[in-house]
Amino acid sequence: MKNASRSRVVGILAACLAMAGCGKKFNPASGEVSQAPVTEVGNPGIVAVQNPEQYPVVMAGRVDVPSELSVTGSVFPDIDREVPVISLASGRVVDIRARLDDNVRKGQLLLKVQSPDVTNAFDTYLKAVNDEQLADKAYIRAKDLYAHGAIPEAGLEQAQDTEQDAKADLTAADQLLKTLGVDKDHPSSIVNVYAPISGVIVAQNVTNAAAAGVTYSGSSTAFTIADLSVVWIICDVYQNELPQVRLGQEARIAVDGYPGKVFTGRVSDIGPVLDPTIRTAKVRIEVPNPGLFRLGMYVTATLLSRTKTAHAVVPATAILHLHDRNWVFEPAGGNQFRRVAVVTGDMLPGNMQEILSGIEPGQQVVKDVLQLEATVEEQ
Repeated sequence: MKNASRSRVVGILAACLAMAGCGKKFNPASGEVSQAPVTEVGNPGIVAVQNPEQYPVVMAGRVDVPSELSVTGSVFPDIDREVPVISLASGRVVDIRARLDDNVRKGQLLLKVQSPDVTNAFDTYLKAVNDEQLADKAYIRAKDLYAHGAIPEAGLEQAQDTEQDAKADLTAADQLLKTLGVDKDHPSSIVNVYAPISGVIVAQNVTNAAAAGVTYSGSSTAFTIADLSVVWIICDVYQNELPQVRLGQEARIAVDGYPGKVFTGRVSDIGPVLDPTIRTAKVRIEVPNPGLFRLGMYVTATLLSRTKTAHAVVPATAILHLHDRNWVFEPAGGNQFRRVAVVTGDMLPGNMQEILSGIEPGQQVVKDVLQLEATVEEQ
């Protein structure tokens, strides 16, 4: 019964303060509802009370907060962190060890290519080895003959030049095998292609038995791997809002799929060209990815300006929530209070509420719109 009476009192008080149409109060002695010390004054936004001292007022405080601009965007990979996987040996794919959307590690085997390039390169290497050995023997023999006066110095120099050329050819042939990924001690026509970085395969352009490499028809890029440890948020910003955006500006990112989580990024680019149809520019935000962002995700970005705006701050008890709107009451002179609609912002420490509009810092408001409830219960 006590809880029921308390609920009835709270309802009566809220309606009295908000609508100024209630003229009753609860009498704890008789248990009846009698005429309350609230009177109508003709203005629905004004309430008059017999004992205004029961409603202590406080001065709205001030908080300086950065100006905010909310825009929408989507998640894209950082193109600086996208690396193509190319088979330098042209040929036919004989084995694929990875697929689109796979997470791969640096050095992981992705595919195998059977290539005649390897056969040709190894043949060139073997010939270079033989030529170098022959040129070296000829140079040694020329030095001996020159030492005994059997040939002129020009003959020695010619033999030396030939030997150096043979060494250069051998070095180039050996380097080509390394570039193709061929072990010269265990040659094979099959070339292994490995992941150059760790990341996610975001594009795949080969299948089994398809052509690979740069000299056959087909795509030279077998895969594209993206390092998604950092992603881009690409947003559309209208031209009249562009002055509020600057490079290095902090941005808070919210994703519908992760309610309550806020990610932080920085503006890294402001597009120099406007979309001619909707008059927006592309703004790029770089955001560290904890592993939750997926490419193509729809997000909301809130850009925080360096310039700050002063907002009023009042106790949360000073705000009346009624009909999906928020109200405060300010002294209107004598025993009257005026109802004022406000737009609330964030909750602050100490049970304080930020007010975005409706009142200014320094204005007086009723500290507790339900203060009369406690007064009635104490009687």
